[in-house]
Amino acid sequence: MRSVWKGHIRFSLVTIPILVYNAVESKSTIRFNQLHKKDNGRIGYVKTCKSCDEEVGRSDIVKGYEYAPDQFVVFENEELDSIKLKSNRAIDIETFVDIKEVHPSRYEAVYYVGPDGEVAKKTFNLLIKTLKMSNRAGIGRIILRDKEDVVLLAPYKKAIIMYKLRYPEELRDVNDVPHLGEEDVDEAQLRLAETLVDSLKTPFSKVDFEDRYKEALMDLVNEKVSGKEIVTVTEEEEDGPVVDIMDALKKSIELAKSVKKGA
Repeated sequence: MRSVWKGHIRFSLVTIPILVYNAVESKSTIRFNQLHKKDNGRIGYVKTCKSCDEEVGRSDIVKGYEYAPDQFVVFENEELDSIKLKSNRAIDIETFVDIKEVHPSRYEAVYYVGPDGEVAKKTFNLLIKTLKMSNRAGIGRIILRDKEDVVLLAPYKKAIIMYKLRYPEELRDVNDVPHLGEEDVDEAQLRLAETLVDSLKTPFSKVDFEDRYKEALMDLVNEKVSGKEIVTVTEEEEDGPVVDIMDALKKSIELAKSVKKGA
C-alpha cells in the first residue's frame, strides 16, 4: 500500500511520525470513455466563451466569483496562491471527543494511518490503546492538496482510521425535508414492527455487500468483448395492491422466520 501523506501526529508535547494511506480502492470502479459513435474516436473537449463564442486556451482563463447575478470579481492564480496554506506536515490534535457524538453525516473521505517506521510503532500503539481505553477520538487539522481539512482520528484494529469531516455549513437542515412531523402510532402495529425488525436482525459483519450492478455490468462487458449479441428484455414492475398494515406485518414476520429456518 502506497502512502499519500507523510508527517506527524502531535498532541501536546508528544510527536508521532506517521504515514497516511487512502482507504478506498479506486481501481474497483468501472469507468467508461466517451467515444465518437461513428468511428470510436475518443471525445476531446474544447472550451469556448459563451459571450463571444471564441475558443479559449488555458492561459486566457481566469477564475471569477459571482457575487451577484452576472457580476463577478476576477482572480489571477497568483492571488489565490497567496492564501494557500503551507503544510507543516503535522496533524495537531486540538481536542478529544466521544465518537458517538459525531453524526455519520459529518464523515466525508476515509484514510488509514500507520506508524512511519519501527521507531514510531511504540508511541503509535500507545495512542491507539489510549483512544480505546478512553473511548475517545482525536480532532485535528491536516493540509491535503493545499486545502485544510478538519479530521477525526479513531482507533481501528491495529491502525488509526482518519475521517475528513464536513463543515456544519455544508450540510442542509434536515428540517427542510418536506412532510416531516410527529404522527400517532398504533401500539399494536409498533409491537409487530419491532418483532419484524428483531426477526430480521443480523451482525453487520454478515451483511451482503455484493455489488450486483458491477457484476452485471462486467458480465455485459465480457459478452461484448466476446462478440455476443446483447438481447434486452424490459420488465416493468406493477404496483402491488394496497394491503392492511397489520396483515402485512404479520405475514412479513412469518416470512422472516421461515427464511431463517431455511438458512
